Amino acid sequence: MQKLLICTDLDRTLLPNGTQPESPQARTIFTRLVSRPEVCLVYVSGRNLTLVQEAIQEYDLPTPNWVVGDVGSTIYKFEGDRWKSWQRWTQQIAGDWRGLNAVDLEPWFTDLAEISHLVLQEPDQQSRFKLSYYLPLDVEKDALQQYISDRLEEKNIAASLIYSVDEAKGIGLLDILPAHATKLHAVEFLMNQLDFDYSNTVFAGDSGNDLPLLISSVPSILVANAHMDIIEQAQKQANELGNTHRLYLAQGSFSGMNGNYSAGILEGIVHYYPDTKKWIE
Repeated sequence: MQKLLICTDLDRTLLPNGTQPESPQARTIFTRLVSRPEVCLVYVSGRNLTLVQEAIQEYDLPTPNWVVGDVGSTIYKFEGDRWKSWQRWTQQIAGDWRGLNAVDLEPWFTDLAEISHLVLQEPDQQSRFKLSYYLPLDVEKDALQQYISDRLEEKNIAASLIYSVDEAKGIGLLDILPAHATKLHAVEFLMNQLDFDYSNTVFAGDSGNDLPLLISSVPSILVANAHMDIIEQAQKQANELGNTHRLYLAQGSFSGMNGNYSAGILEGIVHYYPDTKKWIE
């Protein structure tokens, strides 16, 4: 294999910040793998760039070549010793919102706080093309998302609504993004711009905002510590799209590791690309 694009979510995928145990040395082995000259590494996260940098430092992660942040609405490239926002991506998605930003959309949904307990997330969780809310786990989220989608459509705004769960806080997360600003769109845009395709790309994830990628044609890995609801949704939707062969659920069968977090990423990479096994032995 001449080159490989490795894309991975952070929280509870590469980062061992869930309730399940991490296999010792798994992150060290992952770091050895992605240090190979053949590998281009991308972190694909709901975090903004500052929080991604904090995670890199806290968990001693390798510095990636690219960061897809804010659930796909930002892309940064590491050049020299600094991060640069990739304006090509900003230009790509800006048209969906017709020149408006998240702060322009937020007043349209202030009335939802009383009827659905929708709560605007903290300022550092918002960005130009990401409007983020908390919502209770027991809310009728499908009806709520339909209401929001209808209101956006009335305003001629093309948007994606991405729902996920913060297990640590026990609360739902709802991100409103430009229609073409999901993690899936961002990764496929990178693939196209960097001359990768489905034969030399892999993605690893664990949560609801990873679903568009997990069920896509991009070879994907669900780490073993993923919540059962996400596993069931991903398997069902991938099957409906004919992409079952593009979704791998880590089993904990690789090198005596448990399949959680980076151990699951390694297991999945070797599943899709057996030649990489010699890179980490």
